[in-house]
Amino acid sequence: MIYEFRTYDLKPGSVQEVIKRFGDAYEHRQKLSKLTAFWYTKIGPLNQIIHVWPYEDAAERSRIRQEAGTKDYWPPKIAEFIVHQVSEVMVPWSFSPALMAGDHGPYYELRSYELVPGMLKKMQERWQSNLEKRVELSPLGAVMSVDLGTVNKIVHVWPYKSLDQRALIRKEAAEKGIWPPKGGGKDFFKQENKILLPAPFSPMQ
Repeated sequence: MIYEFRTYDLKPGSVQEVIKRFGDAYEHRQKLSKLTAFWYTKIGPLNQIIHVWPYEDAAERSRIRQEAGTKDYWPPKIAEFIVHQVSEVMVPWSFSPALMAGDHGPYYELRSYELVPGMLKKMQERWQSNLEKRVELSPLGAVMSVDLGTVNKIVHVWPYKSLDQRALIRKEAAEKGIWPPKGGGKDFFKQENKILLPAPFSPMQ
């Protein structure tokens, strides 16, 4: 399984109109394949949307995208609002849960780290050493490595019921020495996080 994360920066004030137009087009597009999630930023880079598409492999992605491009309803009529676009294809780690439809949020924290070259295996080992204890506090959505896109980048998604719950869980995990994994600070040179909310049609709510 691979996931394509498509991140669009939009003109200020256009997010809700883009969500409406995208949702209208998706009513037809989902006959070809379904979304995993559609989020917009609440905290972090403003006026940004992220849509996540699951595929069995690169061949399926190519086939479905080629077919979708022949339809008059796709892509959604939102080009006038787009300032910048990024597409990244990601592969889940062997112990990562799958991103699943359901009421997991509504708040999703998406954290991305750019690793020092050669540090991916060590980072995975550190995660595995304490992840079981961390998910006893709250579930992990997924953790993945970018396969096509930014090199040496990992992304992890954490759902929360509220921002207060997020703060309390992160505080407890740090106080108990459960999370973040020990000794990983030298493995990466850049970090970013975003708090996201789902669009009405997003399978992950």
